[in-house]
Amino acid sequence: MKLTDTLSNEKKELVPLAEDGVVRMYVCGVTPYSESHVGHALKAIVFDVLRRYLDWREIPVRHIENFTDIDDKLIDRSQRLGVSMAELAEQNIATYLRQMEAMNVLPAHAYPRVTETVPLIIDFIGTLIEKGFAYPSGGDVYYRVRKYADYGKLSKRDVDDLLSGARIDPTELKEDPLDFALWKAAKPGEPSWESPWGPGRPGWHIECSAMALKELGEQIDIHGGGADLIFPHHTNEIAQTEAYTGKPPFARIWMHNALLQLGEEKMSKSLGNLVTIQEALDSYGSDALRLFVINSHYRSPVTYTDDALVAAKAGADRLRTAASASQPPQMFTPAVDPVPTVDRFIAAMEDDLNTPQALAALFDLSREINRARDRGRDIIEAQEALRELAGVLGLTLEAPDKAPTDRAPFIALIVEIRGQSGLPAEAPDARDAIETLIEMRREYRANKQWDLADRVRNGLTALGIELKDGPEGTEWVAR
Repeated sequence: MKLTDTLSNEKKELVPLAEDGVVRMYVCGVTPYSESHVGHALKAIVFDVLRRYLDWREIPVRHIENFTDIDDKLIDRSQRLGVSMAELAEQNIATYLRQMEAMNVLPAHAYPRVTETVPLIIDFIGTLIEKGFAYPSGGDVYYRVRKYADYGKLSKRDVDDLLSGARIDPTELKEDPLDFALWKAAKPGEPSWESPWGPGRPGWHIECSAMALKELGEQIDIHGGGADLIFPHHTNEIAQTEAYTGKPPFARIWMHNALLQLGEEKMSKSLGNLVTIQEALDSYGSDALRLFVINSHYRSPVTYTDDALVAAKAGADRLRTAASASQPPQMFTPAVDPVPTVDRFIAAMEDDLNTPQALAALFDLSREINRARDRGRDIIEAQEALRELAGVLGLTLEAPDKAPTDRAPFIALIVEIRGQSGLPAEAPDARDAIETLIEMRREYRANKQWDLADRVRNGLTALGIELKDGPEGTEWVAR
């Protein structure tokens, strides 16, 4: 498998650095100061698909995702809301993890937090000071950017060019405007920890270096995140980690997903132009959201629109219909052969995680399944392959569970149309009652009892159930 490495701007073969053959993957997580948006979902889905593919190919992987649970924005928001920073972080972390589960994102093998890593961060900073890469100043500690010869190699930026745009806060006591904070002196009312340089808290960039070191060791195979992290965050991670370990490269492959846009700008909490993950899930469901993401290559920018999500939902419905279609009464040979699809799928995924091409192979297989079923051919093996490959992409191929739970109005409609005076001892639940009504309508239409068939449809519409007739049968959607 080859993945595009941002540092070299080349596709690199994914060969684990460690002798145990485990792919060590660190993905920068969220700062939980508010509810996460669909841009965070995009990043999570991209790296979940990579993780699932490696699992499917039986390549061992250790996947780490952090939570930055102390940060300027967390502190500011907690103070405005009148709650503790820890309480606010815990609330948003719990919401994020529930939403990841709802999106069918596999949990990371570990979720380190900054507040749990402070002792290691302090030791890390101490070593950088000893090596001359960092210096204390007025209770802060700064990294000497010019001390690291290759600074800016990830973002392809020259140090002197960066200097022209550098801004220095008058409260900062830096040797050079480009130097960045590893440790921030405590301010009144803010959480802090004791350190050799006085009470304070970690700077942003040192956190991920320390957490990656703790969970995965001095060198890792994949470091992932959004393209907005290339500079300065990942640029600074390289500088401080390689200075600390003396063992370049820190990461063999730097993998960055393009950003999600809403209108003309990237989706961002700070800009306020966002759609939350929960809003997208409520409107379209997990499979539609995932299909929207993977229908574009992870390095291509994506624009969030309702039309795009509606199209993704329709695509997910097509795959689900093919995967769940009933078998013909009599199946004839030749059976649909899924092997070419599997080969196409693997070739696409091995070529820089080309999910659009992998997805195209699945849609071609679904069309072949539908045609073969109409001709009475065996589709069982092909359907199994479709469900398996869709699972590698994290698609459940299950209908969004918007089914009503109250069965009474649907059973009443059955009784009204059939003229029944009673119900079976074990009355069906709402979903079964709806399916019973759809079967009644099918029978009425087959017998050309159009008035009764229309009464079923109109009755279901009045109860919020929309019927969709297609060549594979009738589906229903709860509105």
